[in-house]
Amino acid sequence: MLIEAGWLIGVRRAFSPHADARPVASTVDLIVVHNISLPPGEFGTGMIADLFLGQLDAAAVTRFPDLARARVSAHVLVERSGAATQFVSFDQRAWHAGASQWQGRARCNDFSIGIELEGTDTLPFTAAQYAVLEDIVRALWRSYPTLTPAAVVGHEHVAPGRKTDPGPAFDWPRLHAA
Repeated sequence: MLIEAGWLIGVRRAFSPHADARPVASTVDLIVVHNISLPPGEFGTGMIADLFLGQLDAAAVTRFPDLARARVSAHVLVERSGAATQFVSFDQRAWHAGASQWQGRARCNDFSIGIELEGTDTLPFTAAQYAVLEDIVRALWRSYPTLTPAAVVGHEHVAPGRKTDPGPAFDWPRLHAA
């Protein structure tokens, strides 16, 4: 995979309104891996994209009232099939980590890239998802020299006690070996 002007080449794009400019002089030096499914534990519903695009329909909002006012996004979503959609340029701030900190620095959205995997904390992720995630991480390392292998973490690591994803089913050794 290649990145041009903050966008993965050859990956579907959908432009989330839930993003803004990074603070002046901030550098991208963290990748945060997440998981998400809507409804929880169900895959392929299209509701994740709707959430990131601010387009959840009234029925979904009724089923998930906590999401009615949610303004969240990620840079990239990798579905169970391995299909990827980029919602926010890597050069912009996506709203994925919320209240967070890494190595004494708060507001991880300011300096991180958020990658969502369609899944749950307890179900294994697919081989296709790992392959695409690995390709994206390699492309990010080539394009953002401030990123290092040690700076690929889970949401659970930047928001401990508040978040648990990508969870115990995520194979960190597999990602690091790649």
